[in-house]
Amino acid sequence: MKNYISIDIGGTAIKYGVIDQTGAIVTKNQMKTEAFQGGKSILNKVFDIIEQYKDTYAPVGICISTAGMVDIKKGRIIHASHTIPEYTGMEIKKCVEETFSIACEVENDVNCAGLAEYVSGSAKGSAVALCLTVGTDIGGCAIIDGKVFHGASNSACEVGYMQLLNGNFGILGASSTLIKNVAKQKSDDVENWDGIKIFSQAKKGDAICIKAIEDMVDILGRGIANICYVLNPDVVVLGGGIMAQKQYLKEKIDAALDQYLITAIRKHTKIVFAAHGNDAGMIGAYYHFCQIHAING
Repeated sequence: MKNYISIDIGGTAIKYGVIDQTGAIVTKNQMKTEAFQGGKSILNKVFDIIEQYKDTYAPVGICISTAGMVDIKKGRIIHASHTIPEYTGMEIKKCVEETFSIACEVENDVNCAGLAEYVSGSAKGSAVALCLTVGTDIGGCAIIDGKVFHGASNSACEVGYMQLLNGNFGILGASSTLIKNVAKQKSDDVENWDGIKIFSQAKKGDAICIKAIEDMVDILGRGIANICYVLNPDVVVLGGGIMAQKQYLKEKIDAALDQYLITAIRKHTKIVFAAHGNDAGMIGAYYHFCQIHAING
């Protein structure tokens, strides 16, 4: 049985483990990213993870999902936000392969999550899938005929930068903004609120929480509709921690899209929620490796 080390580098946590050739997760763990320490620190953490597993599992591939824009041919970070200093330009693939002599492939984390949903999750069988992760920001991925659409410079579907009337979609529609809005209206510290508490209070009838969620859903509806007018997906997959509240959100998001999408498109656009949860990045990184190396994983 062939094994692969899969590593998902996020802004807060690095999720990692071993996946076998059937796509099953053999073992997994996570550690803090400590993004403020910069790109070199993250690369050292990647090296430590590989060292931890390489003797026991004899991996034939290293599969990496990461925040930031990625040149997938070179496995290089072409753009990263200020939250990870000195990450832009990091040659992850080259460094890993030269150090361990094991094939390595690198892909953007939202693209990995989307690929996971297409191959074995909520978007399976779709022709055109739009996958969005809603968290501290909003990330996007388009999968067309089973392949991630990367665009001319590996920057396709960076929907968080999309301009709405009052600012960026990725800021206005993010769960972090929801939390800030509720805290401000309640004259409370942001640290005293999170998504779970806001939805809990909304279900109990808290007017401020209900209104803040409705405002967030309206922004998500506008943003998703705009993307749908361009991509015309048959399925939109919604992921990210806040989407665990799917029973509360599904009807509201559907109603928003009913409002902002014309019927001719809306009737062919299905809204679903991500199936793979926190494992999506790891699983998608493995699928990406398999696609690059023409492996039937």
